[in-house]
Amino acid sequence: MAQQSNNPRSGKRGKGNSSKGGYSKGSKGGRPGSSKKSGYGGSKGSGKGSSGRKSYQSGSGSSNGKPKKKQYSATTRSVEAKKRAEWADKKKRRRDLTGAAVNLPNWVIEGLERVTPKDRVAPALEALGAASEALGDGNFQSAVKHGLRAKALAPNDPTTRETIGLAAYRVGDWSMALNELRAYRRMAGETTHIPVEMDVLRAMGRDNDVEKAWKELNAKGGHGLVMNEGRVVYGSWLLDKGRVEEAWDVVDPGRIVDKPNEAHLRLYYVAGRVAAASGDRETAKRFSDTIVLTDPSFPGWEQLESEIAALAD
Repeated sequence: MAQQSNNPRSGKRGKGNSSKGGYSKGSKGGRPGSSKKSGYGGSKGSGKGSSGRKSYQSGSGSSNGKPKKKQYSATTRSVEAKKRAEWADKKKRRRDLTGAAVNLPNWVIEGLERVTPKDRVAPALEALGAASEALGDGNFQSAVKHGLRAKALAPNDPTTRETIGLAAYRVGDWSMALNELRAYRRMAGETTHIPVEMDVLRAMGRDNDVEKAWKELNAKGGHGLVMNEGRVVYGSWLLDKGRVEEAWDVVDPGRIVDKPNEAHLRLYYVAGRVAAASGDRETAKRFSDTIVLTDPSFPGWEQLESEIAALAD
């Protein structure tokens, strides 16, 4: 996120998409991981029986001295299948990858390969890998720099444009962020970052475009977390404009869940501010208490408490 003084967005963004590099395609997975090797069955004994033949420890041998056939359960079959998939995945990977490119997921590598001239693929992947690492580490200026280098080599790759857009958003370069995220949406056909676009438009004072983006998000739909974030951004914008009743219609979460996650808390935060703005201290306090009990370090909570306290004056 950009600096607080420049970025009007309330609360902190969700960790998304989760994996290093900020990839948004949850169905694709993040960086390839490695699983611990599991052994099956017992191990051979080194001693010899009275007949002079090698004996086998219980669980790996049989009474006639011959090793037992491996016994596979549903769990061990899934582990072995995962190992074979990982092995096949590694076997398919390009041999000319260097630097941070070696950590990019296969779907990112294959996607860039499809839209990039062959002689540019390796250096483009290296630059994209460096941008992804920098974004994941919070080095947003560096992420922009490496991302632009990747874009010069692979301008038609949606992941490259997405990475630049998210990094530019975090440093407060609204124009670059908007251009790159719109390019990503056009290429990928996804609504994932429309809430970020809305927040950028909100920061730029482009009110009509905020409205258009909200309508587009509702028309096209998206993942539940994306729609939740859209409500957070649009509700906050409506509150800024003094349209309190409309804001409540957007952010009203209904009942408070027993174990709220970060997305819930972000919505509760805006709902609490809207309730306070409407003079409903009891409702605002209920949201505020839920936030602090779940995450005492939630950013912006002090502002919500001060707005609630002002109602008692």
